[in-house]
Amino acid sequence: VFDLLSPARAWCQAAAQKLPGGIGSKLCGRLVLEKTAPIYLLPALDGDLKTMTFLQEVVDILLAYITESFDRETKVIDFHYPNELLQRNNWELQDEPETLDDILISCRATLKYAIKTAHPRYFNQLSTGLDMVGLAADWLTSTANTNMFTYEVAPVFVLLEYVTLKKMREIIGWEDGRGDGIFSPGGAISNMYAMLLARFKMFPEVKEKGMSSVPRLAAFTSEHSHFSIKKGAAALGIGTESVICIKADESGKMIPADLERKILEAKQKGFVPFFVSATAGTTVYGAFDPLIAISDICKKYQVWFHVDGAWGGSLIMSRMHKWKLDGVERSVLKLTWNPHKMMAVPLQCSALLVREEGLMQNCNQMHACYLFQQDKHYDLSYDTGDKALQCGRHVDIFKLWLMWRAKGTIGFEAQIDKCLELSEYLYNKIKDREGYEMVFNGKPQHTNVCFWYLPPGMRYMEDKEEKKKRLHKPQTPHVCPHHVSFTRNKMAVL
Repeated sequence: VFDLLSPARAWCQAAAQKLPGGIGSKLCGRLVLEKTAPIYLLPALDGDLKTMTFLQEVVDILLAYITESFDRETKVIDFHYPNELLQRNNWELQDEPETLDDILISCRATLKYAIKTAHPRYFNQLSTGLDMVGLAADWLTSTANTNMFTYEVAPVFVLLEYVTLKKMREIIGWEDGRGDGIFSPGGAISNMYAMLLARFKMFPEVKEKGMSSVPRLAAFTSEHSHFSIKKGAAALGIGTESVICIKADESGKMIPADLERKILEAKQKGFVPFFVSATAGTTVYGAFDPLIAISDICKKYQVWFHVDGAWGGSLIMSRMHKWKLDGVERSVLKLTWNPHKMMAVPLQCSALLVREEGLMQNCNQMHACYLFQQDKHYDLSYDTGDKALQCGRHVDIFKLWLMWRAKGTIGFEAQIDKCLELSEYLYNKIKDREGYEMVFNGKPQHTNVCFWYLPPGMRYMEDKEEKKKRLHKPQTPHVCPHHVSFTRNKMAVL
C-alpha cells in the first residue's frame, strides 16, 4: 500500500524530537491517526509507527477501563434500554471505512456501556472479577491468533493443553493421570460431548447409521441439574422427553433411590438407559449429588456415569472441600470442569475430562486428509482436531496454564477456600436475622447462599401457601429468592 502520509510522518518525527518527555511522539501519533484509515496499519509498508500508536491508544483505553472497574465509587453499568442504546450511538455498519480515530471512539463507546464485571459491587452470575495474569494470557492468545487443530499450527498451545489436562486428571485421582480430554466452548458443550460419547460407547453404529439404528434411549439427571443436559439431548436427536429428571432432597441433592426406581421404570417401558449425569455444584443451590451412591447404581445397571462439575468441580483442588466430590474418580466416562468459574480464569475455559483413551477420537474423527495427514514427522496424537466436533478451535488453555504458573496449585486452593469461607460468613450473618428466611436448612454446600427477604407484612403469615404465593409474585421486586455466590474475593447475588 502506497503511504500517502509519509511526508507528514517525517515532519511529525522531526518536530517530536524537539518536545520533552515523549509528548511530541504522542501528539504526532494522534495527528497521524486522525486521518489514517486502517489499511495503513501493518502489514502495510511503513505501517509500524501507525500500528504502534494505534495499539498504544487501545491499550490506554483498556487500562483506564480496568482501573475504573476496580473503583468502588464508579457505576457498575451505565444502563439504557435496548432501543435507547441503539439510538445513542451509530452502531450500523457502513460501506466506507472509518478512520482509526473513529475506531478508537467506537472502542470507548463500547466500554462506556459495558457491564463492569470486575467491579467490587457487581453481583451477578458466575463472573469472578478480572485476573490480570489471565487477561495478559488472553491478549497473548489473540496476538498468536492460531487454531488448536494440529501441532504444526499450535505447537506450544497443544503441548500446554496436554500437560494441563493430564494434571487435572491426576487431581481427580485417575491413575497416572491417564485418559483424554479437550477444552470446549463452555460447560454446555462439554456436557453434550459427554452424552455424545456415552451414546457412541454403547452403540458405535450410531455414528454412521444415525438414531434409527439404535433403540429408544433414556438419560437421567437431577431435577436441579443444568438445562444443558436436555439441550444436548435435543441437539443429538435423543429428544428432551428421553431425559428423565430425578427427584432431589430439600438441599438439592439427587435422591439415589429415585434414580434406581426411574431406571427400572424406563427399562420396563422399553427404553435403554445409557447415561446418568450427576451434578457437582448445582446452579442454584450449589448442591453436590451423592456421587458414590450414584456410581454404584450406574455400575449395577451398566449405565455410563458422567459428573457435571462445571460449577463445583474446582473444589477438588481444595484439601478442605474436595470430600464433596468423593466418588468423582469412579466416573466411568467423563467429568465437566469449568476453570472460568471458581478458578477465575477469563471466559471461556471449560474442560471435558475423559477416562478412556481413544474414545473421543473414535467417536468424532472424520479422517480429513487435507488436515490430518498420516505421514507427518511427529507424533500424530498431538493433532487433536479430529477428536473435536469443531474444526476451528479457540486457544482456551493458555489463560489457565499461565494463571496456574502464577498462583500454583496452592494459590488456587487458597482462593477457593476463601470463597467458601465468605459464603459461610454470610450464611451465619443472615440465617437468624429478622426478615430473612433460608431457602433450605443447613450450611451452604458451595458458595451459593439461598435466602428469601420477607417484607414486614409477610413475616408472621401463618398460611404457608398464601405466603409462598405472595413470595413468588414478580410484581414485588424486593420479594425474591436471593442466590448469593462468592467468587474469588467478591460476592455475587444471583
